[in-house]
Amino acid sequence: MARLVLLFLPGLVAICAVHGIFMDRLGSKKLCADDECVYTISLARAQEDYNAPDCRFINVKKGQWIYVYSKLVKENEAGEFWAGSVYGNSQDEMGTVGYFPSNLVQEQHVYQEATKEVPTTDIDFFCE
Repeated sequence: MARLVLLFLPGLVAICAVHGIFMDRLGSKKLCADDECVYTISLARAQEDYNAPDCRFINVKKGQWIYVYSKLVKENEAGEFWAGSVYGNSQDEMGTVGYFPSNLVQEQHVYQEATKEVPTTDIDFFCE
C-alpha cells in the first residue's frame, strides 16, 4: 500500500510516495535524551534471544549490542518497550530501528539520561 507523505522543511515542501502501513501504537509517550529523540541514550546487551512478533519490533540474539534511542512510557498493563538498533557482526538487523522488551537487555553504558518526555507519533509505529 502506498501512502503520500508531506515533508515540510524550511523553504521546501516535498511529497513522497511511501510503501508501508501504520501499526497500532504501543504507547502515547516516550522518554528521550533530547526533544527530537535522535541522540543515543545508552548501549545495552541482550540477555536472551527475542523474535520480533511484527514489523514494529527487531530480532535480537543473546549477546548482541543494542543502541537505545527512546524508552516508551509504560501505560496500563502494557509491557515496557524501548526502541533501538542492533550493533554487531550480522548485517541482517544492523541499522534497523525497532522496539524490544526492556527486560530483555541490561544497560552497559548510559551516554545521556532519558529525561525528555515526548509524545509518540504515527511514524514511530510505521512499518515498511
